[in-house]
Amino acid sequence: MKSCQAVFLPQDRDWKLVLSESFRDLGELLEFCEIDPSQPRFKGKHSFPLRVTKYFASLIEKGNALDPLLLQVLPDAREFQHVDGYTEDAVGDQQAMAVPGLIHKYHGRVLLTLTGACAIHCRYCFRRHFPYSEASVDYNLDGQVMSYLSNHSEVSEVILSGGDPLMVSDHKLAELINRLNDFPHIRVLRIHSRLLSVLPERVTRAFIETLQLFRGQVVFVTHINHPNEITAHNQAAFRLLAGQAYTLLNQSVLLKGVNDSAQILCELSHSLFESKIFPYYLHRLDKVQGAAHFDLPVQESARIYKQLRSRLPGYLLPALVEEVAGQASKTPVNCD
Repeated sequence: MKSCQAVFLPQDRDWKLVLSESFRDLGELLEFCEIDPSQPRFKGKHSFPLRVTKYFASLIEKGNALDPLLLQVLPDAREFQHVDGYTEDAVGDQQAMAVPGLIHKYHGRVLLTLTGACAIHCRYCFRRHFPYSEASVDYNLDGQVMSYLSNHSEVSEVILSGGDPLMVSDHKLAELINRLNDFPHIRVLRIHSRLLSVLPERVTRAFIETLQLFRGQVVFVTHINHPNEITAHNQAAFRLLAGQAYTLLNQSVLLKGVNDSAQILCELSHSLFESKIFPYYLHRLDKVQGAAHFDLPVQESARIYKQLRSRLPGYLLPALVEEVAGQASKTPVNCD
């Protein structure tokens, strides 16, 4: 875990202003990280654009082109390679979209794609090709999403996703929460967000007050892949949420060159626990087109996980899973 000079306090800076300062240009990011831009792997115009918050970029080791945080966000010429078995809809989101903006894969829970925007563009993102223009959520009570929820009383949990759902304003989130409160069968609101770690300024008192509108339980799922992503800066945000009695979980993706080491993953679990977050899932890479260079053979994934399992207590051991399109749940990876 890296240290950070200034400890974050809620509302120190407006999160939208901080977001506007993000890196969007590859040359500027490479210059900031003191990386030689002439390397062949940096060539080519990508349809999936670069976006990195300055906070996340500040955690990258200067001059290290193989820094594990940099590799997650750096456009790479290998993304242009067509690899058999890697598709634009790797996890079957589109076939599971019951109505625009609502994905219903698993019993008892649905996922809403609130926005296509995110504060950071991870190059392995399984929704990098997702048609967000066709999947906008209708917030109206008589709209398709609310009608679907009204007609499916077996749904007890709504998952907010994207993009990143915390790119949506507090006002818009409050509007949605008030709509969800109209359905007594919805008891859990789960929020999947990368902003919690890469833009901790988003966790403000006003945001907490917005969440308090929900009459049920609130669960956060963070997305942190490496212990260097955890600092005093975002730990303060995590602890603010934990102080509200919200459940905090983390899911990571097993990535070649980033965290493909039992030692790194062990450090990550301990750093998460220190931050009031429980390790939840360790995903094998979703086979999305453009991300094949991050993938590991299943045998290598199992070998790493067996080492991890031997080093961690059960409560710090994430489940190693993969998502198979059309399956009724996440699929555990056989490591025996």
